[in-house]
Amino acid sequence: MATNKKQYDKMTKKASPPSPVLKNCVNAFLIGGTVCSVGEGLKMLYQFLNFDEDETKAAVSVTLIVITAILTGIGIFDRIAKVAGAGTIVPITGFANSVVSPAMEFKTEGNILGTAANIFKLAGPVILYSTTAAFVWGIIYYISQKV
Repeated sequence: MATNKKQYDKMTKKASPPSPVLKNCVNAFLIGGTVCSVGEGLKMLYQFLNFDEDETKAAVSVTLIVITAILTGIGIFDRIAKVAGAGTIVPITGFANSVVSPAMEFKTEGNILGTAANIFKLAGPVILYSTTAAFVWGIIYYISQKV
C-alpha cells in the first residue's frame, strides 16, 4: 500500500507524542542559568584569590571545560543534557562536550585510531571556520582602518 505525503504526515503526527515545550523551556532556563551561575561563582572565587582580569577569564573557562569533560567522561553530562536540552549548550560547556563525546564513542578503537583521531570530529570544523572568519574579519577591519 503506497501512501502519499498527506497520509504519511497524518501517520507521523499520530505516532509522535507531543513535545512538552513549556517544560523543556523551563528546564533549559533553569539548568542553563545554573551553569552560568556556577561560572559567575568561579569568577568571584578567582577574583577573591587575587587573579587579575585576564587570568580570571581564562581560569573560569578552563575550569568549566574540565568540569564538563569530566562529567561527559563519566556519563553524567549526557543525563543532565537529556533534562536540560538547550540549557547545556552554553557555549563553553557545549564545546567541551562536543570535543569529549566523539573521543568517548571511539575509545574502544584505541588511543591513536580511536580517541585521538576522533576527538575533534565535531569541534574541528568549529575551530577551522571560526579561525577563518576571524582572519577574514581582521583583513576587513585592517582595510577599513586604512581607508
